[in-house]
Amino acid sequence: MVLSKTFSQSDVSVHSTFASRYVRDSLPRFKVPENSIPKEAAYQIINDELMLDGNPRLNLASFVTTWMEPECDKLIMDAINKNYVDMDEYPVTTELQNRCVNMIGHLFNAPLGDGEAAVGVGTVGSSEAIMLAGLAFKRKWQNKMKSLGKPCDKPNIVTGANVQVCWEKFARYFEVELKEVKLRDGYYVMDPEKAVEMVDENTICVAAILGSTLNGEFEDVKQLNDLLMKKNQETGWDTPIHVDAASGGFIAPFLYPELEWDFRLPLVKSINVSGHKYGLVYAGIGWVIWRNKEDLPEELIFHINYLGADQPTFTLNFSKGSSQVIAQYYQLIRLGYEGYKNIMENCQENAMVLKEGLEKTGRFNIVSKDNGVPLVAFSLKDNSRHTEFEVSDMLRRFGWIVPAYTMPPDAQHVTVLRVVIREDFSRTLAEHLVMDIQKVLNELDMLPARVTGKMVAIEKHPRNGVAVKKLKSIAL
Repeated sequence: MVLSKTFSQSDVSVHSTFASRYVRDSLPRFKVPENSIPKEAAYQIINDELMLDGNPRLNLASFVTTWMEPECDKLIMDAINKNYVDMDEYPVTTELQNRCVNMIGHLFNAPLGDGEAAVGVGTVGSSEAIMLAGLAFKRKWQNKMKSLGKPCDKPNIVTGANVQVCWEKFARYFEVELKEVKLRDGYYVMDPEKAVEMVDENTICVAAILGSTLNGEFEDVKQLNDLLMKKNQETGWDTPIHVDAASGGFIAPFLYPELEWDFRLPLVKSINVSGHKYGLVYAGIGWVIWRNKEDLPEELIFHINYLGADQPTFTLNFSKGSSQVIAQYYQLIRLGYEGYKNIMENCQENAMVLKEGLEKTGRFNIVSKDNGVPLVAFSLKDNSRHTEFEVSDMLRRFGWIVPAYTMPPDAQHVTVLRVVIREDFSRTLAEHLVMDIQKVLNELDMLPARVTGKMVAIEKHPRNGVAVKKLKSIAL
């Protein structure tokens, strides 16, 4: 007589992961499920979905670090349960943050006396850092205008049209008029002369970009400083400069140490930098450094004591993890000046390899500069048949994520592709990318050109105002 045993559905020990009912049955996507599931099943379900994400190493759109050494990965995991804001409970983590602020302050040539500490704070990224710097400028300007008995309800900030969206967020969220210097063909950064022309008594600061998101180019902060100093002397104003060094702050000190862009210039009052870009830390860490204490109004700093001791805080959020602060300190002491310099030089060399490979195809114009953030921005010489967007789309079939985008006004008719060269983008990958781009171009050459249609438009003659019909081509 054969004895058999019926296993209940809850006995998962006899099932393989992919044969269990937890994987075979769909879970609700937008509501919390009624019942629990085994940890193995939860892991497998999420892991399987995440496989459909792109490969971070092949995401050439992002400036954000995608690789760190295993030793640093271990430090990150060991500190994953530490809340950075609990400074009294985690005093060593707070000390590491202070060391990072001082190291970066010295790197940016902050005018510090013997034993004097740098003024700055760690943030979740450059967006928060820019918000904090902008608030400091706004409050200083308001205090000055009130002391002079003048209106302080219409502050403005001058930037180039190439700024990252966080500047637009700052302006909208904190009610500051954003005055943008438009771009033009062949000049895709802020023109210092036009920027200074836009400055008025209500300008809280001029923001210069050290490493444009669009093409990696460094704006001329030295010329901006000199022109603005002259205008300040003529008008009696004291309009300052903020440098958005999110991408370039960890590049310029090592590749271009003689370039004057930082606190060596007297009007530069604050600088932000992204630790999670070329600071070589995973996403979630930025820094803002002020020239001195006077540039950060005391009334913006809050003091709390309900975590065990008096703690000053100047952040937009409160709780955040400690891991990225610790990881930044690891990179600074692990690499030192020598290590950062070697990595940045290697990134620059790989950018040149990619640039030369693209030039050899004879199909692209290079929009980026050799000096600046190590990236290559390029556009098709002839996009009448096929566009940069088609190249970007077809490269995804090879696993590459290469963005295509239009330039801001007044260069919006220019479309470019951009490849950011990070530490983990090797020469071999650069060579493979060029080969895959050539394959895409060959495939596009075999396809029919974009279909265009004709649209009748009624326009008035510019001189006599008589309505005339015109045929215009439109892409279908």
